[in-house]
Amino acid sequence: MSKKSAAEKHDDAGHTSAHRPEKMSTKVYEAEIARLQEELVHLQTWVQKTGARIVIIFEGRDAAGKGGLIKRIAEKVSPRVFRVVALPSPSDREKSQVFMQRYITQLPAAGEIVIFDRSWYNRPGVERVMGFTPEAKVKRFLDNLPQIENWLIESGIILRKYFLDVSSDEQERRFKQRIDDPVRQWKLSPMDIESYRKWWDY
Repeated sequence: MSKKSAAEKHDDAGHTSAHRPEKMSTKVYEAEIARLQEELVHLQTWVQKTGARIVIIFEGRDAAGKGGLIKRIAEKVSPRVFRVVALPSPSDREKSQVFMQRYITQLPAAGEIVIFDRSWYNRPGVERVMGFTPEAKVKRFLDNLPQIENWLIESGIILRKYFLDVSSDEQERRFKQRIDDPVRQWKLSPMDIESYRKWWDY
């Protein structure tokens, strides 16, 4: 199946054209966002009261909307409770450490929610597709990952993981927006362009 034919058959949410949901109006969308943000404030109160520890992971294709979604989540709540973690490329020192080490140091204490804008899934994602990590090493990581995440859950952490997808056509449209808009150009990197070329590898 060609790249174009796949993009034509499905929209960004994976719906076929025959089952595409009706687009929400801006007014309804903003009202729903406000309602959900109020729910997040209730969640914040519950987390502080109970001492819960929550980890939320957002992964996805470049330009799939991770940053915008995280911004909406965090904009009406306390940064002392909701902490966003977007780690840069590892330093030489971090590259010499156990792979999970720099993520473990970011895990929440009681009464905290940590949102990872990309996470340890960089290893089977970006690192694998871009050829930064050998396949055998990626496989070992994936074999061990369920045990690591079970350990987090058994220690009392509530773990939620979300993957945001976007079609190749929509990704291209958003990349072009970033190129044309000086305010958004900082979002576009050479890595983004290369990842677009490897859309099917992802």
